[in-house]
Amino acid sequence: MYKELQVLSPLVPTRQFYFLRFCQQIEQGTWAIVDISYDLPHQENQFAASCKTHRLLSGCLIQDMPNGYSKVTWLEHWEIEDKVPIHRLYMDLIHSGLAFGAEKWLSSLQRICERYACLMVTSNSSHDLLGVIPSPEGKRSMMKLAQRMVNNFCASLNPSNGQQWRTLSGSNEFEVRATLHKSTDPGQPNAMVLSAASTIWLPIPPENAFSFFRDERTRPRWDVLSNQNPVEEVAHIANGSHPGNCISVIRALNTSQSNMLILQESCIDSSGSLVVYCPVDLHHINIAMSGEDPSYIPLLPSGLTISPDGRPDQERGVNGASTSSNTGGVGGRLPSAGSLITVVFQILLSNLPSAKLSAESVTTINNLISNTVHQIKAALNCSTSG
Repeated sequence: MYKELQVLSPLVPTRQFYFLRFCQQIEQGTWAIVDISYDLPHQENQFAASCKTHRLLSGCLIQDMPNGYSKVTWLEHWEIEDKVPIHRLYMDLIHSGLAFGAEKWLSSLQRICERYACLMVTSNSSHDLLGVIPSPEGKRSMMKLAQRMVNNFCASLNPSNGQQWRTLSGSNEFEVRATLHKSTDPGQPNAMVLSAASTIWLPIPPENAFSFFRDERTRPRWDVLSNQNPVEEVAHIANGSHPGNCISVIRALNTSQSNMLILQESCIDSSGSLVVYCPVDLHHINIAMSGEDPSYIPLLPSGLTISPDGRPDQERGVNGASTSSNTGGVGGRLPSAGSLITVVFQILLSNLPSAKLSAESVTTINNLISNTVHQIKAALNCSTSG
């Protein structure tokens, strides 16, 4: 099998490796899934030279529990050779194990299971202010559309075409990096997309940052595309046990674009959070809400990723091994000293596959990210970066 592990920031190289997997039921009600790296011939030439990874025996133990619950114990054991220095912003997070360790797998597993449970619920549990989601099928269609949006967003931070991130601008405060990739989304034209991102450190807890970004009442204070116009949430679908895990349809007020809405998904677990959003016209929103197949609705999402900075010492095993166990609650990591916020924008650059970055495109994306970063810092009273 082949796997790519990523931190949702262009500042952290992707970990890529081939591995063998063994699955077995050990006894009644207990299963084990174990992975180990497998070196293919000439593998070294296929992967980025910035980080050489080797996954030693790792995996999870799954035990059946009463009332339909499972106890999952996860162990990660790695050998890592960083051929280039880790970026200073992410050094503590990676060394703590929060970026690639066992707790991240558990928190992601729990969030995905909760999302799947919400998807399978037959009753219409959405909070629909205007009566626009008429059926459970409509809710499931909206959830599938939002999932594709999030997948598109994450893929934009890890282009599969081999393109490398390049620095467009940089300062002591933050730097903007960008990459071009060909659109593979079924709803998009065969076009070149520019993805640009910048990561900043803020001296506030990740949970506070997440609450600020997902609240429609504070959106005009940081979203430069809203032109400071107020917005309202017109539909809300719960997506997990945490109130921040949800899908929203947002409408801008005091604007002439009454046929354009914003689809947003926000999610949070102990390893970090996402707020991903995308403009979608009213016609396509109605298609999804009616329960029709949303696979070909065009999406070009932007958003933010939020993670702890990893500065407090974490309890880790020797030789790089980390173990975590969870029976239902979000993991008990220590409070963080601050947050790492990555701002991501995608813009459709050209329908030509040979398109290159123009000076105008560079200026546009630099201004978008710079203005967004400055508005975020002003809104949160954060004038300095770490």
